[in-house]
Amino acid sequence: MGIRNYLIEGISGTGKTTVCKELQRRGYHAINGDRELAYQGDPETGTRTDGVTHEHHIWHIDKVKALVASQDEPVTFFCGGSRNFSKFIDLFDGVFVLEVDLDTLNRRLDKRPEDEWGGKKTERELIKRLHKTKEDIPKNGMIIDATAPIAYVVDEIVRQCEGNKRQR
Repeated sequence: MGIRNYLIEGISGTGKTTVCKELQRRGYHAINGDRELAYQGDPETGTRTDGVTHEHHIWHIDKVKALVASQDEPVTFFCGGSRNFSKFIDLFDGVFVLEVDLDTLNRRLDKRPEDEWGGKKTERELIKRLHKTKEDIPKNGMIIDATAPIAYVVDEIVRQCEGNKRQR
């Protein structure tokens, strides 16, 4: 939906939803991919799967492509995690990866109810492993320190996007 499009990724608990809400509050076009684009499916084929697992949390590729192709907004931020990001990451003008230290991550996960992803012990163990290995986040994204207050995190993302705009 934007002339310029950016992906904001990170493991669970790094603040993707909070960043999305703050971008929206500031008047930016921001899509919560976990709520608006996600479904449970095979990351390679896109075929729907039963149940809810981290490994099958993927985005509708056709929807992402259509939103990126539309130029209704000067900039659009796609916020959320997807196990099939490799299928559409090249469509973005930039990728930001939110990172936090383990203590911050644990504090944030402690606040989650059990019915939200990361609220159960088994989910938390997976998140801690992913925090350590960084195995399912984009490798070439710009790292953003998401331990800072949300205003600073979003300021940095916007500043980097403005720098990217000037370089084009």
